[in-house]
Amino acid sequence: MTSPSSIKADKTLDCKGLACPMPIVKTKKAIEEMQSGQVIEVQATDKGSLADMQGWAKNTGHQYLGTVEEGDVLKHYLRKASPSEAKEENKFPHTISNDELQAKINANEKITILDVREPAEYAFQRVPGAKSIPLGELEERINELNTDEEIHVICRTGTRSDMACQLLAEKGFTKVKNVLPGMSGWTGATENNQ
Repeated sequence: MTSPSSIKADKTLDCKGLACPMPIVKTKKAIEEMQSGQVIEVQATDKGSLADMQGWAKNTGHQYLGTVEEGDVLKHYLRKASPSEAKEENKFPHTISNDELQAKINANEKITILDVREPAEYAFQRVPGAKSIPLGELEERINELNTDEEIHVICRTGTRSDMACQLLAEKGFTKVKNVLPGMSGWTGATENNQ
């Protein structure tokens, strides 16, 4: 394991205590002000930020270098891409609103609701019947999903679910929709582990 003192970063960004999507929002802004090839260290306490950083880097062409854990702080290292490496961030084109999803649930339609938030977020509040596969585990657990099913992917704000939808589409899933704005705006019934 690399000792953190040996990793040199050109910029350090403190995102401790911030929940998704704020670490990504702040990282995007900070990277815009950096030179190509420079390295940023993003300090976060949100466990979901690991999958967020990896997914966002993959989406934009910036290079995710790695993460060092120090206590409850995750230090993510990313290298700013050169203009030729960078790519326009894709947004998944197929979306559904919270209200449209609620209507499908009320009509008892046969759909799969996939919650890609972290297990703790899922435990405290989720759409009844939603299946939990955190974004960071989706690739290795993809066989738990059926390509023929209509899958509605939800997270807190639509950021992680967007990345999950893109991953599913790459793997041959054709009936996938991103739920917007997600749990942050969900007014329907919920369940929890209590």
